[in-house]
Amino acid sequence: MNYRLLGKTGMKVSEVSFGAWAIGASWGLVDDRESLAALHKAVDLGVNFIDTADVYGNGRSERLIGRLLRERSETIYVATKAGRKITPHVAEKYTPAAIRKFVEGSLKNLRVEALDLLQLHCPPPQIYYTPEMFKELDDMVKAGKLKDYGVSLEKV
Repeated sequence: MNYRLLGKTGMKVSEVSFGAWAIGASWGLVDDRESLAALHKAVDLGVNFIDTADVYGNGRSERLIGRLLRERSETIYVATKAGRKITPHVAEKYTPAAIRKFVEGSLKNLRVEALDLLQLHCPPPQIYYTPEMFKELDDMVKAGKLKDYGVSLEKV
């Protein structure tokens, strides 16, 4: 497996990652044992970067990854996303309090003290110009709840 630095995070991640949307069961039936076996096989093959979101199976994907983290001793980085639960999915609903709530849910699902990487999940573009959102994210980094944060986009 080849590894590279992920931006300015300092994380040396595998060039191949595990996308965990399907193990959340949002698109059909999945078996948690098979999902865990796939996660373990990926780590066995050198994958150390997993992408998930709080909406993948309404936290199911994160909970399975949390179990993997407890069963393995290797360093495994998890990128999760927050914001897609906002209904309606509009800028006015992207508040620091909403994101804080989503972060707390992901910390609980993954059973970790800090998220390696939190990404705002396809936010409305107006969010990029909302200083209070980024102040909140910076505050969560300072508080030790996030190691890094960014944005996951559907379109530019």
